[in-house]
Amino acid sequence: MGNDEGLDVVDVRLGARLAELRSERAWSLGELAERSGVSRSTLSRAERAEISPTASLLNRLCAVYGRTMSQLLSEVEAEPVPVVRAADQTVWADEASGFVRRSVSPPHAGLRGELVEGRLTAGADIAYDRPPVTGLEQHIWVLDGTLEVAAQDVEHRLDAGDCLRLRVWGPTRFRCPGPEDVRYALVVVLP
Repeated sequence: MGNDEGLDVVDVRLGARLAELRSERAWSLGELAERSGVSRSTLSRAERAEISPTASLLNRLCAVYGRTMSQLLSEVEAEPVPVVRAADQTVWADEASGFVRRSVSPPHAGLRGELVEGRLTAGADIAYDRPPVTGLEQHIWVLDGTLEVAAQDVEHRLDAGDCLRLRVWGPTRFRCPGPEDVRYALVVVLP
């Protein structure tokens, strides 16, 4: 996905929200760096929208702030609506890793479940060192391609039509072995 103006706006709002979350806790960049394992300079650049944060970086920050990635992204959206048209769904891309994430559900901070569409390019491999929220329930339904998911020392290979349900307690890894890209639906339910 190219670097279009819509993604830049999301990055600016996301950076501002990350700065707000840190400020609400009265943490310095150094304190947040210590808690998240992310360098002060990277955190500073993300808050100022000088860089587009990677999926791994956002996951670390979500873990520190006790939010899912969808919750964090929904906090940079306008007023919640009951219907969000396909053209209006928030799309966020981590171009470095080949990951594109579409928030399908209308954003609403007060609800526990959400639906996300994920796309990984062939060869993409994303490792998350911790869940954004411990005990998070995920349902992963592969729509096209093949996805390999590792969680709790168990590896799962999912082909089109396969669905995996799990609770996330520790590190996870999402990998697209190819040869084609993978597209999947992810249902996330807070514990």
